[in-house]
Amino acid sequence: MTLRSVCVFCGAHAGRNPAYEAEAKALGQGLADEGWRLVFGAGDVGLMGAVARAARAAGGDTLAVIPAHLVRREAGRSDTAAHIVTETMHERKKVMFMNSDAIVVLPGGAGSLDEFFEVLTWRQLGLHAKPVVLLDTDGYWRPLIALLDHVIAEGFADASLRDYITVCTTVSELRANLRAALS
Repeated sequence: MTLRSVCVFCGAHAGRNPAYEAEAKALGQGLADEGWRLVFGAGDVGLMGAVARAARAAGGDTLAVIPAHLVRREAGRSDTAAHIVTETMHERKKVMFMNSDAIVVLPGGAGSLDEFFEVLTWRQLGLHAKPVVLLDTDGYWRPLIALLDHVIAEGFADASLRDYITVCTTVSELRANLRAALS
């Protein structure tokens, strides 16, 4: 069986809603339970750190990728099975993407949005067919989903844009979706 890897983009902050961190931990545990490797931004802070700590605590495999300028700021993890330091943020995204079979986006800020839109654009352009999943914890991504619907309604994207993402509201639903997509 081929090792499957799931790239997780998410906040370097925990956010105000405790459900975000709870779901991040559940995702880390779930990835390990499925035998999937976590590919993440290497930081030991916020939701990113919560996912990674939970995956490692459950015996999961991880690949940590961080640009040199963030090593101190995000307290980069060095206890992972594999640790890559890149020169730039763009290189970080590329390495994370290239080493994954699916992309999951948890709540986050501008960086998470940047990562989401880049992989979504690549999918729209036919550069990949990897699953892109939004974990919509407590409706966090509803405004983003509404924006995508608005972009489509205003004629700036074809309706197929929505077909390139899957929205899940729980880690259980997300795991089932990825299990089907990665089998």
